[in-house]
Amino acid sequence: MLAMFTALLLAPAMLPPAQEVSRIAAEEARQGVAADARHVYAIANSEIGKYDRRTGKRVAQWRGDPAQFIHMNSCTIAARALVCAASNYPDVPMASSVEWFDLASLEHVRSRSLGPGRGSLTWLEWHDGSWWACFANYGNKGADTGRDHRATTLVRFDRHFVEQGAWLFPKSVLERFAPYSSSGGAWGKDGLLYVTGHDRPEIYVLRLPEAGSRLEHVATIPIPTPGQAIQWDRSDPTLLWSLDRGRKELVASRVDGRE
Repeated sequence: MLAMFTALLLAPAMLPPAQEVSRIAAEEARQGVAADARHVYAIANSEIGKYDRRTGKRVAQWRGDPAQFIHMNSCTIAARALVCAASNYPDVPMASSVEWFDLASLEHVRSRSLGPGRGSLTWLEWHDGSWWACFANYGNKGADTGRDHRATTLVRFDRHFVEQGAWLFPKSVLERFAPYSSSGGAWGKDGLLYVTGHDRPEIYVLRLPEAGSRLEHVATIPIPTPGQAIQWDRSDPTLLWSLDRGRKELVASRVDGRE
């Protein structure tokens, strides 16, 4: 009985659903999204669209060679650049790279190959003086031999991409990922990590453990879109952007109680 009561106390909380605020139709809304005060950016495998938040009109577009930009998974805004996580999914062995784009022009300005290793890079973000990167592993196609979704790993790098630490995901979250992995992630102003899976309409709120090598599952938040990449709005820390790839729409939602 005591063990059951303790387990209930430690169980992740189910928080109120995020409330949808607006949608913007975007042809490139297939993999990722990012937003600043004036624009929202839609990311596809080898395309980026820049949209005016007020009018919903596309004001710039970039298209890359699909042979080089095989599978861009998500992007984040850092230092006037759109920094994107890319991989060779579903090819194996899995290999990844980081791609930089000028935020104003969408010109591709820099690339950093991470090569093969822990998995397929699906998202990264600059936080607390480091790059935080998620390397996905899968239980179906695009999987390296001997790995499945349980090998999905969060890695902390310095600015030169030298590894500083690594953590596995909570088992309760991995069960929700299966057979896929984490498609999106973003650090909140509250110091917690918000992540999504591939297809479930929910966010998992995680924190770094005081000891050990597995992240802790704090809470789950229902959202109006089915998984994929997410980003906090750079001009409003309570506004979360996600995407509805089936309808090719970028979606802004208010996360209640987040300061």
